[in-house]
Amino acid sequence: MHPPRAATAGRTASPATARLINDRLALQLLQSDGPLTAGQLKAMTGLSRPTVADLVERLQEAGLIAVVGESGAQRRGPNARLYGIVADRAHLVGLDLRAHSVTVAVADLLGRVRAERTAPVAPDDAPGTAVATALAAVDTALAAAGADRPHTVAVGAPGLVDPATGRLGGTDWIPTWHAAVVAGLRARTAVPVLLENEVNLAALAEQREGAARDHDTFVLLWLGHGTGAAVVLDGTLRRGASGGAGEIGFLPVPGTGALPSATGCDGGFHSLAGSAAIAALAAEHGIEPPPGGTPGEDALADAPPAEALLRAALAAEDTNAAFLDALAARIALGAAAVCAVLDPGCVVLGGETGRAGGEALAGRVADRLARLSPLRTAVRAGTVGGRAVLRGAVLAARDAAQNELFTPAG
Repeated sequence: MHPPRAATAGRTASPATARLINDRLALQLLQSDGPLTAGQLKAMTGLSRPTVADLVERLQEAGLIAVVGESGAQRRGPNARLYGIVADRAHLVGLDLRAHSVTVAVADLLGRVRAERTAPVAPDDAPGTAVATALAAVDTALAAAGADRPHTVAVGAPGLVDPATGRLGGTDWIPTWHAAVVAGLRARTAVPVLLENEVNLAALAEQREGAARDHDTFVLLWLGHGTGAAVVLDGTLRRGASGGAGEIGFLPVPGTGALPSATGCDGGFHSLAGSAAIAALAAEHGIEPPPGGTPGEDALADAPPAEALLRAALAAEDTNAAFLDALAARIALGAAAVCAVLDPGCVVLGGETGRAGGEALAGRVADRLARLSPLRTAVRAGTVGGRAVLRGAVLAARDAAQNELFTPAG
């Protein structure tokens, strides 16, 4: 679906404002559908030929677009020129901070990854050592991508990100080096450094490129070492007053024998669907991971044990039906609570465990959810893959960079 046309009946805009709107519209089309000829831009925008010619000239002078070829083997001349966004106009950096590793991706202005690096962080590393490791991984990835410096950096990390300050807060259980890495990035460069909760970034990736592309409203249910959720309503990510929207691990649910507290989520949904709880459930059903586990080709470091256990269970699905049904019943409890409050219409099972379960687990959760809730809700497995947080970080950095660069001076 294309963006709305720049001209709107009943509205008037100054010439400068109209130019900005038209330029942004053309750039959005070149990103989503490009490369394009001037004629194609005219048809898609509804703008006049002289207006399109002017905006093409402006965007070329700004270094945002360039001629990248010609349309059709038999066509030559100005009308056949294909214009595309200059992808190397800016480089973006995305980071995924985990308990014992950091993964870095460097992408161009279109979000295409040019280099990626993962560096382990030892459990006993001092914060300063961990920061040095992370910054070195950023530098190595930038060099591999042929980039001198990033335009924008986006970081995904577990925990609460305070909307007012942009800092990690309420995260006593999160490694201290995470906040130190963000501070280190901000201290050594003048470029924007965005910080976002990891589950929110995974939801952004699923919204743009994954299982939720056809839904403006959905909830991503994160199943990994811990549990979490990201809430997208009417196309907008909702973070909550303190950044805690979706902290479903603290949700009181039946079956845990206890209640969560302000200082820990033991006794909440986490105690049913976190990796340790799933591993215990698998042991009750006699399921053990194969030697070395089965992390999958695109798994990141620090994969939770539940991922390999679930893959092993699904390899003999009929034999392990009781385990899979019991796990689906647990997940459905959290999903039902979310649906009762938000009615999202779609729940995406993300995180390493949700992704490993695939459609087989999603189908079981959907069946159980239909018994618990009268609200029609699709349940889907995440499709972005093990790099969902990293991909979301790249997309967030791309959005921020484009918001600046795609508003050329009129």
